[in-house]
Order: sequence, then C-alpha cells, then structure tokens
Amino acid sequence: MRISYNKLWKLLIDKGMTKMDLKDAAGISASSIAKLGKSGNVTTDILLKICEALHCRIEDIFETIDD
Repeated sequence: MRISYNKLWKLLIDKGMTKMDLKDAAGISASSIAKLGKSGNVTTDILLKICEALHCRIEDIFETIDD
C-alpha cells in the first residue's frame, strides 16, 4: 500500500495555486514539497499545516492505494 497526493495537486489546481504558493501559505519547506511530489513520507505536522492553509480536511489531500 502507498500514499498518493494526487488529491492535493487537484485541489491546488482548483484553487489556482502553485506548489510554491502552497509552500508559502503553509509555511513548509521546499524539501517537504519535493517529498510530497514524489509521494514520500512527510510528518503529520506538515499535512496539518497544509490543511490549515487550504481550509480542508486531511482526507481531501491524500489517499492510500493498494499496490
């Protein structure tokens, strides 16, 4: 099983935001954005900061996918 952040990228498009806009709005690092882009591991603190910045719930930004 793996995590996909496709929901996050679609949400950014819907809101007219770039990844750098998200970085600035959420106060997270460029390396965290890079990890998200590679479906890598990030802390729950990062995910919560993103949710606060986008005014969404955590299930709105990622999903699990069976391999």
